Amino acid sequence: MDTIRMVDLHRQYLRLKSEIDAAMQDVVESTAFINGPQVGVFASHLADYMHIPHLIPCGNGTDALQVALMSLGLKPGDEVIVPAFNYVAAAEMVAMLGLIPVWVDVDECTFNMNPWQIESAISPKTRAIIVVHLFGQCCDMEKICSIAEQNHLFVIEDNAQSLGAEVIYPDGSHQKAGTIGQIGTTSFFPSKPLACFGDGGALMTSDDWLFTRIKMVANHGQQLKYQHKIIGVNSRLDTLQAAVLDAKLPHMDEFIEARRNVAKRYDEAFDNDERWTIPYQAPYSTHVYHQYTLRVADNRRDDLQQYLKGKGIPSMVYYPIPLHKQPAFYGISRNGSSLNVAEHLVTSVLSLPIHTEMADNEIDYLIETVCGYGK
Repeated sequence: MDTIRMVDLHRQYLRLKSEIDAAMQDVVESTAFINGPQVGVFASHLADYMHIPHLIPCGNGTDALQVALMSLGLKPGDEVIVPAFNYVAAAEMVAMLGLIPVWVDVDECTFNMNPWQIESAISPKTRAIIVVHLFGQCCDMEKICSIAEQNHLFVIEDNAQSLGAEVIYPDGSHQKAGTIGQIGTTSFFPSKPLACFGDGGALMTSDDWLFTRIKMVANHGQQLKYQHKIIGVNSRLDTLQAAVLDAKLPHMDEFIEARRNVAKRYDEAFDNDERWTIPYQAPYSTHVYHQYTLRVADNRRDDLQQYLKGKGIPSMVYYPIPLHKQPAFYGISRNGSSLNVAEHLVTSVLSLPIHTEMADNEIDYLIETVCGYGK
């Protein structure tokens, strides 16, 4: 049995080697390393996959969040609602631009922003909500967008972890995560659902004006070379990464199905066990299982993690400290709700290996080992 990894990029590369190598070789031979034709081709293909008219590649997922906030014209001192249980990037970009992060709690089952906490967090200074589709599952976008519309707030979707997931509406219709708010963002970091061989990201929108604005912000604030109408940044997806992503994109649904199959095996083995709670599948979302995250009972998360490590099984704690308790945000943020769920989750969540290349014997060993904990 191969070494079990949280994500196995090497085996995925070997399986797709001929397609990826050919795509990269085309770029090398053309020497069009910046803004080569593969960038536009990939953007068009991903826009088609997402069913959205406009998609703008950029340097990484954090850049995408910065560009999104800058494109909306927010001013220093404006407030942006963000989840307290999350990776730092969204709140970091809010603070970096002189905006005020306003923390709201998350749902204890989905780990996503709790829509019922949003209204109490809104003040006269609130301008936007950043929803983060965490671990592969969508937020409750119908409720969140209704609140945003009633209060004239922008919605930015951070879809770095849930590309390919879909919101399910009451009438049975589906819509891709990242295409519902004014702007969606995503990341192509090597561990993400659609992964390049370095850094990469993208923004998406259905709004023609925002499309033009985003392109300008991401390109030094210019539409025509050397004519800078607004302050922007330099953020672009390089051609080699676009070529890799375009080679992988036709396999995207296959990647998702592979992760779901692993999750199904885990669910069947770990459900109805008082030692932990398996991931909750919300009725308003599909799940692409970027992470498979247990909630471990009785303050035994760290003990379970050490036990697994001793058996050669990696695991990760996403995230060990809630954002409102990070020193970087002291004095420049405010709490918009009680944050009890976030504070509990950081002590109980544990993510297990799940990826597109997991073999049956690896899954069997992991299940046997986890189920043997404490016995």
